[in-house]
Amino acid sequence: MQKYSVNNQSVGILLSWVKGGEIAIPEIQRPFVWTSRKVRDLMDSLYKGYPVGYIITWKNPDVRSKDGTISSGRKVIIDGQQRITALTAAVAGLSVIDKNYKESRIKISFNPLTEEFATRTPAIAKDREWIEDISTILAEDSNLFSSINAYFEKNPEVDREQVQQAFTRLLEIKSKPVGVIELEGDLDIETVTEIFIRINSKGVVLSQADFAMSKIASYGEFGTRLRKLIDYFCHLAEDPKFYKDLTANDKDFASSSYLPKIAWLKNENDSLYDPSYSDLTRVAFMKEFRRGKISDLVSLLSGRNFETRTFEKEIADESFVKLERGILSFVNEYDFKQFVMIVRSTGFISPKMITSKNALNFAYTLYLILREQQLPMNDIQSIVRRWFVASLLTSRYTSSPESSMDADIRAIARRGAQAVLGSIEESQLSDAFWNLGIVQALENTSVRSPILNTFWAAQAKANDKGFLSTDILISSMLEQRGDIHHIFPRDYLKKFGFAQSLTNQIANYTYAETWVNIRIKNKPPQQYFGEILSQVEGGEVLHGGITDRSQLLENLSQNCIPESVFTMNAENYEEFLAERRVMMAHKLKNYYQSL
Repeated sequence: MQKYSVNNQSVGILLSWVKGGEIAIPEIQRPFVWTSRKVRDLMDSLYKGYPVGYIITWKNPDVRSKDGTISSGRKVIIDGQQRITALTAAVAGLSVIDKNYKESRIKISFNPLTEEFATRTPAIAKDREWIEDISTILAEDSNLFSSINAYFEKNPEVDREQVQQAFTRLLEIKSKPVGVIELEGDLDIETVTEIFIRINSKGVVLSQADFAMSKIASYGEFGTRLRKLIDYFCHLAEDPKFYKDLTANDKDFASSSYLPKIAWLKNENDSLYDPSYSDLTRVAFMKEFRRGKISDLVSLLSGRNFETRTFEKEIADESFVKLERGILSFVNEYDFKQFVMIVRSTGFISPKMITSKNALNFAYTLYLILREQQLPMNDIQSIVRRWFVASLLTSRYTSSPESSMDADIRAIARRGAQAVLGSIEESQLSDAFWNLGIVQALENTSVRSPILNTFWAAQAKANDKGFLSTDILISSMLEQRGDIHHIFPRDYLKKFGFAQSLTNQIANYTYAETWVNIRIKNKPPQQYFGEILSQVEGGEVLHGGITDRSQLLENLSQNCIPESVFTMNAENYEEFLAERRVMMAHKLKNYYQSL
């Protein structure tokens, strides 16, 4: 059974849909990014009768109200937003929101003598042969006869018949056809996504969050503001200076009750957790609905009754109220800052250390749920810290993350977070995990490894010092981009034929100050550690500033470097790796149990 229709609609009809609210343009999620040249080319193509591609819309399902009446759903733009926005700008003369979230006008000029279009410039504006802004001709209330006469007064010498024909063809732009593919409202996200991918030649992929944002935007003025709340929060989190543009360019939102909820971000420069609209929507949904699949959110916002498989206005209204509650929980200044502080207390102090954004998202969801349940803050902090770190250590939300989050949030709703966490620790963080699993996972070369980054976090939390440093902490190096040093220098190992997969083993990495790294160069450990042993016994200080043997041993202990390294060379390298992996795993276990 066909689930779509294909029709040609005139430019004028499309604009009437926008004006009448029949079609929802998600202008906040995707600001207008076309250049004025592309808008000009679109006008030129329409003028010449060239095809301009398809618009794809997804009809919101018809919903049934309590009184039994049926409300027809609005159309949501799935593909073609930029073209429709270009038409509203050039033809209807409306302002657009540009990529910097500023309101601006795009004026397209037209020369009736040469029949060419151009972006309006000061020079064109002064040239009497040009119509400065075609929207003055194409606007609904414009008078073509008056416009033509005004042009003739400025240009009395022109061929009047030629100019009249050009004006007529210009006006016909509003009747030119645009292909519209309308998808039925009862299609699921997976089907809509598949259709989009097959039609869209650019290979652009829409996420389920894109669909959710489009559904939000289609819910009238409330939906538009809610969507702005999501997008503005995320933009402010990355760029606090945007606050000035926001208040200057969006007076409607600035006067709403939402702006004070996020105004605190204008003075916030912490980048540890800068959520995207997808992150924010997911957390708000999981927190309020205790579900993890965004496709369910799209269905609920459409009013879907999962039992009867019908669409009901009451369910849609209730879902929007719940989603708003979840979003306001997310953007709350105290809770957001408290959560970031909890994450920092685990030693994860830099965003580059966090290899899974979903681990952050779920941890924040968990925090908000526990706060709502009014657990003591000490308990909340411990549960959230352990869940977050366990998620990273086990790559819990890396493979099929949405299914994993859905299962976890439902389990928490049934059994409680503490019980679910206990089951995870018992089954996945057993002694076998710490003694064997972690040790094996350290046989890796990636500096992006979640195990390695958790090791750095353990060092940061313990206030460990950098390799051979007397004062500089690992935490400072993580924040200021310190050097990752090879304990067995890479070039030294290459001379003995070691492959890169061995020279760059995680267990060969440690953080060191740049000058320490430079002084060691390509020396074998036996040599440069011999020089270090000499300096702690009163000899020349060559490596780091440590001049006391007990201080040296403490530094090695903090960095999980075995003392046997003093006498090691290339033939002992793999022995060193095995020994250090065990020490690193032991440190990770103690770190986790301290959370």
